[in-house]
Amino acid sequence: MILKLIYADRMKLKRSPIWLAFLFMPIVPALLGTLNYRANIGILKNGWYSLWTQHTLFTCYFFLPIMLGIYCSYLMRLENSNHNWNKLLTMPVKPWQVFVSKLVTASLMLVLSELWIGLLFIVSGKITGISEPIPKDLILWLACGTLGGMVMASVQLMLSAVLKSFALPVGIALAGGISGLVALAKGFGHIYPYALMAYGMRSNAPQVLMENGNLQFVVICLAFLALFTAAGSLWLSKRDI
Repeated sequence: MILKLIYADRMKLKRSPIWLAFLFMPIVPALLGTLNYRANIGILKNGWYSLWTQHTLFTCYFFLPIMLGIYCSYLMRLENSNHNWNKLLTMPVKPWQVFVSKLVTASLMLVLSELWIGLLFIVSGKITGISEPIPKDLILWLACGTLGGMVMASVQLMLSAVLKSFALPVGIALAGGISGLVALAKGFGHIYPYALMAYGMRSNAPQVLMENGNLQFVVICLAFLALFTAAGSLWLSKRDI
């Protein structure tokens, strides 16, 4: 049944303007990061690693949280319109299956966004004349960023279900992304849901290994995913939609 729900969500997004956000929003932080790198190339001497810090500075704390907020708000808005929740929840499906299908759909969109971000990063490095080999860690950065972003998506889906608003959860996502920067600076970004994406992508120090290791990062993300999925599913099951 979950696969059918995922397929239905994918069909709803087929001709959606949401793809414009996917295509164009990552270009902006890539451009800003590249320009910032070129302007400070005398200070930023670590090639790909320095360029990554500039790209993720704009991507992880501003644009990608906004994109996730838009993705999740749009997925929930589809059901908030025309009493679709009433129709959906009268079908032989469980509320947790509905929430999980939305989370999987948002996560698939996030995977595409991360791949696009990675491609833009490589293109930017080539344009700026970086001659060193592309860091092999790039795949790990993107994978961990995707897992951390899934946590943020689960929070945003829950907020969008509760608030029944499109713009407010997007604003919360932006505020969360900025607060994630503060959390990382204070040293607790590895346990703050809105900082896990930036923490996983090594936005501040790409050459430094995670302090507590990749396994603990995965465990923390999975725990948050279970928590927010359970909370969102419970809300859908109890709320008179």
